[in-house]
Amino acid sequence: MIELDGAHGEGGGQLARLAVALGALTGKPLRLANVRANRARPGLAAQHLAAVRALAGLCDARCAGLELRSTAFSFAPRRRPEAGELRVDVGTAGSATLVLQALVPVLLAARAPSRVVVSGGTDVRQAPTWDYFHEVLLRLLGRMGVGVRASVVRRGYYPRGGGEVVVELEPSAPRPLVFEEKPGPWRIAGAAHVANLPLSVAERMRDAAALALHETLDMRVEALARGAAMGTGGAITLWAESEAGLLGASRVAERGVRAEALGAAAGSELAADLAAGAALDMHAADQVLVYMAMAKGRSSFTTRAVSSHARTAIWLLEQFLPAQFSVAPEDALWRVTVSPPGS
Repeated sequence: MIELDGAHGEGGGQLARLAVALGALTGKPLRLANVRANRARPGLAAQHLAAVRALAGLCDARCAGLELRSTAFSFAPRRRPEAGELRVDVGTAGSATLVLQALVPVLLAARAPSRVVVSGGTDVRQAPTWDYFHEVLLRLLGRMGVGVRASVVRRGYYPRGGGEVVVELEPSAPRPLVFEEKPGPWRIAGAAHVANLPLSVAERMRDAAALALHETLDMRVEALARGAAMGTGGAITLWAESEAGLLGASRVAERGVRAEALGAAAGSELAADLAAGAALDMHAADQVLVYMAMAKGRSSFTTRAVSSHARTAIWLLEQFLPAQFSVAPEDALWRVTVSPPGS
């Protein structure tokens, strides 16, 4: 039984989701204490509980302590993860993309194709927007030889949730991802949408992002039709792609925050990564680590900052998998390298 302290590092939900995913992936039992200890409301929230219960079903795990706001639980897998049809209903506006972050690496190790339907929030704060998940993370996985098909049935926002997304994937082993050269030239694109708001709100987000980037953006801008979203909301997501890098930035519409402020924040964040010459943005940097650790070979990339989420993920991955991690300064950037044991 691997004993883990949920207060380690960032001490939030990512630690709990990734720990259980790694337990399911490796078959190693674990006990997690102090769940989300560093958050204002500690313990398992609805989205964490939904992810853990879904993973438990995939590997027939024996669990104790799985309940809303629980601050400690155990998870003991009893079989290799099984593929098939899976439906996960968060039941709130909890993030569908965060649930998928836990499920996708585990289902890649299953013996057959899988289809997952997740209901919840598609574009909520403190989580990847749906477009970031689709246009940044899944593009990176594609470069690692992992084919994941994803579509959004309906958008959902805080506080109602009600969104629905579908992901289909084949079992496969990720290939190493190596970004050694300075990235560029970049192809910059994006998407801005609103639901039950005027189209001009999305256009203002786009224009502010373009101003921050000093670019004329190739962006999809839309006001969603009735039935394409539950509730009122919106988001802007930007991405930049080159042969040696992939960057993203996003913001979610908030009551009381001007559309121009959201667009400018996303644009400025992407502009800073572009100016620094980073291969991955700091959010992608922590999300791809699990796939790099699963790959049979050396992976490497640069990023402008190594977040507490990334450092916590590295600490956790080292508890379950034999991969070796190196984080070292390189000019004004950080180089992260993931190597097989003994290399």
